[in-house]
Amino acid sequence: MPRYVILEHDWPEKHWDFMLETGPVLHTWKLAAAPQPSIGIPAEKSFDHRLIYLDYEGPISGDRGSVSRWDGGTFETLIEQENRRVFRVLGKRLQGTVELVNRPETGWQFIFSSL
Repeated sequence: MPRYVILEHDWPEKHWDFMLETGPVLHTWKLAAAPQPSIGIPAEKSFDHRLIYLDYEGPISGDRGSVSRWDGGTFETLIEQENRRVFRVLGKRLQGTVELVNRPETGWQFIFSSL
């Protein structure tokens, strides 16, 4: 099963990077807050990251702060459409479904529902 990781990053402001292993890269969304059940969190699509970040904790080169592993585990894609993606995640903190929805009025939203 492919893996996911959520990294807590303190630069330039505190945020959480939700990363999904997709082939040779990690597709990434920057979350404005830590995931909580049934609460829509603003998310911003970010650039793809290298797979090294699946297991990385520590400083980021270029004096861009540091990251710590907030959660991680495996995921299964349930729905993949242009503006909606749903995944089943099995991690240490998150166990349930994650929905990423891109709405014209609000942009990307990250919604976690626990099992």
